[in-house]
Amino acid sequence: MHTKRVVVIGMGFGGVRAARALAGSGLDVLLIDRNNYHLFQPLLYQVASAGLEQESIAYSIRAMARQWPNVRFHLTEVTGVDFDAREVQTTSGPVGYDYLIIGAGSATNFFGLTTVQQYAYDLKELEDAEVLRNQILNCFEQAVTEPDPARKRALMTFVIVGGGPTGVEFAGALIELVTYVLAKDYPELGIHTARVVLVEATDRLLAAMPQELGMYTLQKLRSMCVEVLLNAQVVDADNTRVVLHDGAVIPAHTLIWSAGVKAAPLAATLQTAHAGGGRIPVQPDLTLADHPEVYVVGDMAWLEQEGKILPMVAPVAMQMGAYAGAAVLAREQGETPEPFCYHDKGSMATIGRNTAVATAFGLNLKGYPAWLAWLLLHVYYLIGFRNRIVVLLNWVWYYWFHERQVRLITRRKASDSL
Repeated sequence: MHTKRVVVIGMGFGGVRAARALAGSGLDVLLIDRNNYHLFQPLLYQVASAGLEQESIAYSIRAMARQWPNVRFHLTEVTGVDFDAREVQTTSGPVGYDYLIIGAGSATNFFGLTTVQQYAYDLKELEDAEVLRNQILNCFEQAVTEPDPARKRALMTFVIVGGGPTGVEFAGALIELVTYVLAKDYPELGIHTARVVLVEATDRLLAAMPQELGMYTLQKLRSMCVEVLLNAQVVDADNTRVVLHDGAVIPAHTLIWSAGVKAAPLAATLQTAHAGGGRIPVQPDLTLADHPEVYVVGDMAWLEQEGKILPMVAPVAMQMGAYAGAAVLAREQGETPEPFCYHDKGSMATIGRNTAVATAFGLNLKGYPAWLAWLLLHVYYLIGFRNRIVVLLNWVWYYWFHERQVRLITRRKASDSL
C-alpha cells in the first residue's frame, strides 16, 4: 500500500511545528529548505549588535529530523509548485506529494524604494546579521583614522527605519553597544558623537501594542539617547546619507530597514490568488480554495479572523504549523478538522537592559518584569539545549560585565585588503 507523502516547504516556525506534529504518524514526511538550519529570527538583531554568535540562534534541521520517525530532509531551493500534477519543483528535480504544507516565510518589503533597497541593510537571514555586524564595527574602525569631523560623525551615525519590535529592539541594543562597549574599545573617539536614529512613519512606536506601552518605549529610548523621529519617512538613500520625505538629510553610512515584510518570492510563482503583500488567501482550515490538499502557513498565509488579518509574526506561524500537521492527520483518520483559530497570547519587545514592554492576557507589563518575561520566553522557544545555555550565559555575562563577546569583523571590505 502506498504510504502517503507530506511535503513541508520551509523550516521556519510554521514548518518546524508542522513537522513535529507529523513525526511518527506513519506518513512519509519530507522537509525542504534552502538552508540546513532553523533560524530563530527574533534574536537576529542580537547577532548584528555583537551580543550573540550566529550559531547560538540556529539549529540543524537534520539534528531535529533525526529524532522524528519517518521524517527526511532535502537541502534544495523550491522554484514552484504544479498543483494539478501535485509536484514541487526544486533545483534538484521534482518532488511528488499527497499533502503539501507551504511555510516559506517572508521577505523584506522596501515598498518600491529602489535606492533604499540597494543601500539598506535588513535582518531576515543569518548572513544579514553578520554582514550588518561587520558594517557597524568597520564604521568605528574607519572613524578612528578619519580626519574630517563631519565624515567621522556620519560613519558613527546609524539610521534604523521602522518602529515595530525589530526596530525598537535593535535601536536599544545598538545604543547600549555604543555606550557601554564601544566607548571603552575606542577611547580615542568622542563616542558621544555617535548617533542612533529611529525613524517611524506613523505617530507612535509599537503600533500593535497599547498606546501607554508605546509612549513608555518612546520615553525610554529617548532617555537612552536614541533619536526617535515620528511621522517621518525615508524616501532615498546612498552609502553616505539618508533622505527623509520633507527633504531633511541625515549624513549616515549605515541604514537598517525593518519597516515592513511581504510574502517570500515563492508566493508570486504559485498559480493561485494573491492578497496584500503578495500573501496567499487561505480557507478557514488554511487550505487553498481549489486544492484542499495544500496548506499555507505562517507569513505567506492571508487569513481574516474577527475582522482583522492575522499578523506576520512567529506565534501565528507556530499555531498554524501545528494546526496544519494535526489537520493532515485528522483527515487521514477520516475526520474533518475544525477551522483554524488563532489564540493571541500577547506580544513583547525588549528596549534595553532591565527594560521591556509586554502585553499578555489583558495585562500590560513594562520595565523589569516585562524584561524578565521576554528573557525567559525567548530562551524557552529556542531550539536546542546547547543554544539555550549559550544564549543564557551570554546574556548573564553581558548583564554583569557590560561586555559583548562577539565584536568580530569576519570579512574585510574590498578597500581594506592589503
